[in-house]
Amino acid sequence: MFLLYTNLYSYNFFVLISTFMKILISFALSLLSAVAYAQNATKQAFLFAEKQTDVMLKEVTKTGSSKSTKLIPRTLDVNGNLVLIPSSDWVSGFFPGELWYLYEYTHNKKWLAVAKKYTAYIEPERYNKNTHDIGFMIYCPVGNGYRLTKNSYYKNVIIAAAKTLSTRFNPKVGCIKSWDNNKQWNYPVIIDNMMNLELLFEATKLSGDSSFYKIAVTHANNTLKNHFRPDHSSYHVVNYDPVSGKVLQKQTHQGYADESAWARGQAWALYGYTMCYRETKNPAYLKQAEWIAKYILNHPHLPEDKVPYWDFNAPDLTKAPRDASAAAIIASALYELSTYSTDAKKLNKEADKIINNLSTKYQPAPGGSKGFILLHSTGHKPAGSEVDVPIAYADYYYLEALLRQKRLANSRSAL
Repeated sequence: MFLLYTNLYSYNFFVLISTFMKILISFALSLLSAVAYAQNATKQAFLFAEKQTDVMLKEVTKTGSSKSTKLIPRTLDVNGNLVLIPSSDWVSGFFPGELWYLYEYTHNKKWLAVAKKYTAYIEPERYNKNTHDIGFMIYCPVGNGYRLTKNSYYKNVIIAAAKTLSTRFNPKVGCIKSWDNNKQWNYPVIIDNMMNLELLFEATKLSGDSSFYKIAVTHANNTLKNHFRPDHSSYHVVNYDPVSGKVLQKQTHQGYADESAWARGQAWALYGYTMCYRETKNPAYLKQAEWIAKYILNHPHLPEDKVPYWDFNAPDLTKAPRDASAAAIIASALYELSTYSTDAKKLNKEADKIINNLSTKYQPAPGGSKGFILLHSTGHKPAGSEVDVPIAYADYYYLEALLRQKRLANSRSAL
């Protein structure tokens, strides 16, 4: 009787272990299958991006001239013609940044050479004191260039740009000034400015000069205090008194109304505070990023494909244009946020939905749109500027999101 009981126990234990192993193997195979699918999707997305960028480079050569200072693609005009811009335009750094991302994914020296070439066009802007967008302009190309090559020349460009950006900081206000020469505001600070803080954080790491870090943190803290509504949506512009530092107005310049949630502004906020948490580990920044993510992802006006309308409060959603650039920024930010948040699985899933939809529903036919990668972005709808067109920064953050997706998939497969 004892032997029968022992054999039965052993058999049941064997069945239990066998069942557990089958479940474990099934889970591992499903994980590997998901990773393989994601890797193939990323491969196809970058193959398309490479072919489109080849088209773009030919179009730039065709449209520009050897004597022109307008060398960087920005968008298409209403007639579908390529719009080229000088290095002083705030969008100038994105296309060179895309070239670095192509090199990062492919390791093809063809992209390295052209990335260096277009980055060189932007480098003089490191001394441009007339714009807060020097972070976009310099850090997107030069920051990626330094990360991938460790070229000390790029290091020096980053530090010089950070010194320039620091001249726009007012200690009384506690923020970096955004726009100059505009009588509508005394000292405007826009939510977009959060994106320029990464340049300052990096400059402190490269130089050992903590003043850059302190400016970035002070700006982030004051923006956290003054830019957000109780529902965690952001105003676009906060106007300060430059003498007292007092808040004078809160507005939304590129969105539908002062109290509306301009889609790209919410994307900048999400990305900015996620990045600030990475650089400081301040839990207040992580909490803010998570709140912004919840606001975006749970908004009743967010379309099913997760690509937002140009403003979450746009009056007629049946006719409202989408903003693929906001979607790309949001996806990239969600991938990074997922590495810090306890809600990682949901954030990854939402980012995957966005990227999948951008890759399948928001791209031109191969060779079309002068080589841009994504369609249907909105720049400044109230001004009737760049509405439902491809825009360089949409392509930049789309490629960045793809790379972040790939890294996360690789890290999961390594477990």
